[in-house]
Parts: sequence; C-alpha cells; structure tokens
Amino acid sequence: RCIDNGPMEGFWGIIKRERYYGKRFTNRDAIVEMIENYIRYYNNKRLQRNLGVLTPMEKHQMYLQAA
Repeated sequence: RCIDNGPMEGFWGIIKRERYYGKRFTNRDAIVEMIENYIRYYNNKRLQRNLGVLTPMEKHQMYLQAA
C-alpha cells in the first residue's frame, strides 16, 4: 500500500544507519539475523520521541489499556 511506503522507507533508513553501514556481512544468514534482532530491539527497547519517549510496544500496551 502506498500509505505504508513512507514509514517503511524511514524504518529501513534507520536500520541501515544504525546497523548496516560500515559493517561486513559474510553471508545471507548473518544479515537476516541482524535484521530480525534489530526489529526486536526497535519494537521493545528503542525509545522514540514521537511516541512520547516510549517504545512501540509500550505505546501499544497503553493503547490496549485505554480501549
């Protein structure tokens, strides 16, 4: 969907800046593992100002409690 394109482009820019540039990956499995680990980190530990200095999962939990 075109509405998802902007946020996903932003996410891939962040992952490349924080975990990809300047690194060497010797095989496909290593880069897949890095991406999977980063997604877990991004969702559960990386604080984000636009979410009120919360992680995406914390914001999601707050949303569920309010509903």
